[in-house]
Amino acid sequence: MPYLYRAPGPQAHPVPKDARTTHSSGQSFEQLRQECLQRGTLFEDADFPASNSSLFYSERPQVPFVWKRPGEIVKNPEFILGGATRTDICQGELGDCWLLAAIASLTLNQKALARVIPQDQSFGPGYAGIFHFQFWQHSEWLDVVIDDRLPTFRDRLVFLHSADHNEFWSALLEKAYAKLNGSYEALKGGSAIEAMEDFTGGVAETFQMKEAPENFYEILEKALKRGSLLGCFIDTGSAAESEARTPFGLIKGHAYSVTGIDQVNFRGQRIELIRVRNPWGQVEWNGSWSDSSPEWRSVGPAEQKRLCHTALDDGEFWMAFKDFKAHFDKVEICNLTPDALEEDAVHKWEVTVHQGSWVRGSTAGGCRNFLDTFWTNPQIKLSLTEKDEGQEECSFLVALMQKDRRKLKRFGANVLTIGYAIYECPDKDEHLNKDFFRYHASRARSKTFINLREVSDRFKLPPGEYILIPSTFEPHQEADFCLRIFSEKKAITRDMDGNVDIDLPEPPKPTPPDQETEEELRFRALFEQVAGEDMEVTAEELEYVLNAVLRKKKDIKFKKLSLISCKNIISLMDTSGNGKLEFDEFKVFWDKLKQWINLFLRFDADKSGTMSTYELRTALKAAGFQLSSHLLQLIVLRYADEELQMDFDDFLNCLVRLENASRVFQALSTKNKEFIHLTINEFIHLTMNI
Repeated sequence: MPYLYRAPGPQAHPVPKDARTTHSSGQSFEQLRQECLQRGTLFEDADFPASNSSLFYSERPQVPFVWKRPGEIVKNPEFILGGATRTDICQGELGDCWLLAAIASLTLNQKALARVIPQDQSFGPGYAGIFHFQFWQHSEWLDVVIDDRLPTFRDRLVFLHSADHNEFWSALLEKAYAKLNGSYEALKGGSAIEAMEDFTGGVAETFQMKEAPENFYEILEKALKRGSLLGCFIDTGSAAESEARTPFGLIKGHAYSVTGIDQVNFRGQRIELIRVRNPWGQVEWNGSWSDSSPEWRSVGPAEQKRLCHTALDDGEFWMAFKDFKAHFDKVEICNLTPDALEEDAVHKWEVTVHQGSWVRGSTAGGCRNFLDTFWTNPQIKLSLTEKDEGQEECSFLVALMQKDRRKLKRFGANVLTIGYAIYECPDKDEHLNKDFFRYHASRARSKTFINLREVSDRFKLPPGEYILIPSTFEPHQEADFCLRIFSEKKAITRDMDGNVDIDLPEPPKPTPPDQETEEELRFRALFEQVAGEDMEVTAEELEYVLNAVLRKKKDIKFKKLSLISCKNIISLMDTSGNGKLEFDEFKVFWDKLKQWINLFLRFDADKSGTMSTYELRTALKAAGFQLSSHLLQLIVLRYADEELQMDFDDFLNCLVRLENASRVFQALSTKNKEFIHLTINEFIHLTMNI
């Protein structure tokens, strides 16, 4: 399944507003609800049916699940009972603790929570069996509609549920997120930061505990105060260690949420504490400052109340911050804005977004280790124009996200290993070629290439112009991506592959007969032999002439030119419009053909008779065509074979059709300026039928 580049150039970062309707009917939540109320029926979502296809894609349920509405499970169902809180989140029979940890963090930010869970729904007046939730996806907000049929076993919810069996907001939120990703099974395994971003549109940062800065406590305290969502977990050395319990009651490879941070007076000292929650709703830390630990006896009732300390087995517990650093390995923070971890002064960050694709054979070049193809990756120009206040450099953050990998799991897609590099830009306003990267090192890059949905890092560079190159680690790997660039001061970004530039010289005039070379005289004799008295050849006759001539050229290896190529040649060169080619027209084309043969030979490095599609951008540029990545991807899909190679006939056919389309466009746009509303990019796409 190809991933095609569809949106060149930067886009404004959207401000949350009315989310885009996603239901296949095209109707909004309110329209669907009103329709059900008028009919007197409860909503049934055909987009995410109450069937096994919505549950699993690689297995069958181990028990017979029964889909039931909340009113069929309890007598008086409530959407939200006493406010949506972190105690409403208890894990069921699905390995999505990462999602539950993110939901628990979400409940601590009322503004973000109200965005994800619209308040215009309940089981009271207006109930029609329909609910909706809003999620951020790749720079836009989506409104996801569901019916309220939930999988049960023996009248109990199988998956996420609230501690109060009458409350259903958390179970319905999980179902909406499962629909967004294709199935409940698609939610197995993940990182809390992924869902945190989908709940906020924020930007993620990960801290390794061993490398945490000295002021890490202050960083976490500030992040929580500013509404950032926080998660943490313990690394596992092997799959066997996953969900293994440590002697201190912590679970390895398990996603926890950080729900609070504070200090307490203990025997004359200020002790830094942090509050953590296990989404299981039970199984807690049993060391110092755990629920029933002796340390709490030295803390007065008022202080315990302020810290909301209880001895319940509800999955939430306090621990000393020094113990937290010793036992947990990573902390993930989803900042609603990039300034959440900066100094107290709140900055307005400029944000631009680029949507792009890595397509096998054209823009999937892999990392710098693969020099021959690295340069073919998408290239984004970044102009840093203003220094930070009182500084000599410009601060910015780059977040690269691969799109829809969880949704594509059912088709065998895995999360790819991704990253990016930043180079100082030379005085050229064009896609940089292989030689540039051969001789220039990057100025900055992502800390690592890693198989996470998103890679993000902060940078400081002097004002200037840079080229940012997002890539997968291995070449030939396909995915769509979303690249966000946050800068403290205004920065200008531009996709280097967004424009089509056609630079075609006028066709040369034919050589007069008395000045023809020996080669041209031989062509004339052959042409006369085939054409007859009218000295014009049809496509079939041209096919014979060209193949007869080219077979004698020993430097080019090819099978034969096709009839379709010859028809395209006549379409390009036929000035009289009779569907045939005269000798003078053929001679003009022959001069062009010799140039194209030399081009092909230049890029047929192993003399196999084929050229790599990764070289096509350079070959087309040498022929006068500097195409957008989108057009380049379409051409590769149209003309390349499974080995990403293009033979001479396909190369010739491609060039002829490109030149034909561009000449027609130029002629039309010159004569009918007020009637041409297509760009040359769009016109070539249409006329080439690709």
